[in-house]
Amino acid sequence: MRTPALLSLLLLAASLPAAADPAFTACLDRLRPAAATAGIHTDTFDRHTAGLVPDPTVLESLDFQPEFRTPIWDYLAGLVDQERVDDGRAMLAEHAELLQRVQAQYGVDPQTVVAVWGVESNYGRTFGKKPLLASLATLSCAGRRQAFFQSEMFATLKLIQSGDLVPEGLVGSWAGAFGHTQFMPSTYARIAVDFDGDGRRDLVGSIPDALASTANYLKRSGWRTGRPWGREVVLPEGFDSAVSGRQARRPLSAWLARGVKPASGGPISPGDDATALLLPAGKPGPAFLVHKNFDAIYSYNAAESYALAIAHLSDRLRGGGPLTAPWPTDDPGLSRKERRELQTLLLARGHDIGEVDGMIGTKSREALKLEQARLGLPAESRAGQRILQALREPSGQP
Repeated sequence: MRTPALLSLLLLAASLPAAADPAFTACLDRLRPAAATAGIHTDTFDRHTAGLVPDPTVLESLDFQPEFRTPIWDYLAGLVDQERVDDGRAMLAEHAELLQRVQAQYGVDPQTVVAVWGVESNYGRTFGKKPLLASLATLSCAGRRQAFFQSEMFATLKLIQSGDLVPEGLVGSWAGAFGHTQFMPSTYARIAVDFDGDGRRDLVGSIPDALASTANYLKRSGWRTGRPWGREVVLPEGFDSAVSGRQARRPLSAWLARGVKPASGGPISPGDDATALLLPAGKPGPAFLVHKNFDAIYSYNAAESYALAIAHLSDRLRGGGPLTAPWPTDDPGLSRKERRELQTLLLARGHDIGEVDGMIGTKSREALKLEQARLGLPAESRAGQRILQALREPSGQP
């Protein structure tokens, strides 16, 4: 559902030239003195806000975040697929010396750092498509959390002013995260390090700066060197799931006493680490015991599904296999390779969905809904194994 603020911006964008958008221009005028108070020179503010136009689409994204809306089996299927594992192992080999130096300084293992890189930007291939200042200016002037986005906009301008950032071509996510490991501007200002020694903290153009800054972030978030994030476990018959939850901490020994066992077999060394039990899909699905290092990952993007994606990918990069327990669904999610195949099949059936990129956007979902209805499947616009298998059949029938 579109908010009144979004509708106002859409109407303005449709009816006025960008330079004549009075609401947006008035907002930027109101922000100028606040920017000066924050230490941004007036000429810096004026130079980098001149010609900005509002982007109403970022307001739509403000109320839709996949970490909280997407079934976890879909979320992990796309983020921790074999393609990302293979690419991550190649990155570990290519940057082995750099990652060893990062580990020596910050105490974070290479697999975890590379897992963040893989999930956040597909190892530097996908930085986002939104012009950073336009997104942040729009979010500073409309929608929820305007004060937060104003501070992020000011942080960006200060990074440009200091010379850390080059404004030309600066793009990121709809919310303003950018660079190899998608730092928010205020996080960049606090945490980023110049690891390549060129005098700039450059998380866009420098892989050493980006990976070291990521490790620095995790260290400052409580990362404990040499300790695991957690593990997948098996629950005993009749286990009371009411004791689960990230805040319901108990000593590890207490969970072992309740009959919780590692899914991979073998012993768990008992201890008194504060440990929580996560059941992201309820008791029928995979279960995880998580420790302090999981919390450090969680702090990067406060969603349990996101932290599990990073943690699981890091395990796969260490040579681990897929999760042991199946997700409680009869229609599992798709890898990115399978999503590209699905889009190709939709194009072959005459649906104008745009580029085959493995991203199931609005046009792909609309086409899926039509095909699902035609095939007698639930018309839910979801990309899963059932619709893929149906479209693979020559007749297009399940």
